[in-house]
Amino acid sequence: QVQLVESGGGLVQAGDSLRLSCAASGRTFSTYAMGWFRQAPGKERESVAAVSWVALSTYYADSVKGRFTISRDNAKNTVYLHMNRLKPEDTAVYVCAAGQYLRGEDLPTNHAYNYWGQGTQVTVSS
Repeated sequence: QVQLVESGGGLVQAGDSLRLSCAASGRTFSTYAMGWFRQAPGKERESVAAVSWVALSTYYADSVKGRFTISRDNAKNTVYLHMNRLKPEDTAVYVCAAGQYLRGEDLPTNHAYNYWGQGTQVTVSS
């Protein structure tokens, strides 16, 4: 069982930066790929970024490439989403997820993840 707790969301202006954190419980964090998803009102959940369990591969949605960076610290059981040059369209609830031994083409796949956090709200004003 893995429990995930996100933090770092908030209200910012367009062009600002935020860093989201997702702290995971358990002793096998390093075996889990970690993904960030987001869901805006009236829209489907979409994959934003993900990092494989060995941190050798990453995935980014086209809409965030060059602006967002995902990283993980296995010693702290934490994954981060560094978000730069935020846009109003980035406004959503951001949720982290864990999927054991995921990599490659599975990284952006919603149903490949076993554990989900509660989410943190990110609001970007124009």
